Amino acid sequence: MTDLISKVAPGSRDAHFRAGGRVVAGSRGWDWIVEAYALFRRQPGMWILVVVLAGILFVAISIIPVLGSLASALLFPLFGAGLMLGCKSLNEGGTLEIAHLFAGFKQRTGDLVMVGVFNLICGAAITFAVVAVIGGGVFMAVMRGGMPGAGMPIASMLLALLLVAGLLIPLSMAIWFAPALIVLHELAAGAALKASFYACLRNWIPLSVYGVVLLVLSLVAAIPAGLGFLVLIPVLIASVYTSYRDIFCAS
Repeated sequence: MTDLISKVAPGSRDAHFRAGGRVVAGSRGWDWIVEAYALFRRQPGMWILVVVLAGILFVAISIIPVLGSLASALLFPLFGAGLMLGCKSLNEGGTLEIAHLFAGFKQRTGDLVMVGVFNLICGAAITFAVVAVIGGGVFMAVMRGGMPGAGMPIASMLLALLLVAGLLIPLSMAIWFAPALIVLHELAAGAALKASFYACLRNWIPLSVYGVVLLVLSLVAAIPAGLGFLVLIPVLIASVYTSYRDIFCAS
């Protein structure tokens, strides 16, 4: 594990790194996915194995009563950082390995955990805010995927969905690039969260294109009994890396 991390550690930072990121064209939202698929094609079998293993780990963690959801929020940035290291290795002609999934537990762990704590606290705050506005019954029904009907008016359900989406989007913006910025460029947790948020805000057009394309691809991936997600999820992970490279490291 130590040898693996030393190969991909940010000892030699990218000479083109821009801490504030840059604004890119809207069409780049599609290009990020194309470039991510190219990374997937280099080791499709290993990508699928790593994603399946990560899925099993998160399912096992999530079944722990109460603590499971808390642990998932805390650990997500650590696993994400390891996968960013794996993408960096592939991008530089190396290989993706199972050990990359756990590399975030050996490098910049403190800052990555702080991102997890931020994720956990904000998630809890969002939950309390939504419950306070629409009531606990409607919120729980929406979280379970409930449909409007007895005891849950359509207006209340739509309000719940809008509130959840409206509050989760800024949180996702702050976290999106943070693990990559921490593990690849040694930014502190606060600086990484801030840089990620403003980079996403400034690039809302390509990110909107990216989101629409992923939505369409998700519908396609779901058709063959969901097996398409074995390809789409690795591509989604790799696209975080390709978009980070484009925004923060392009010359």
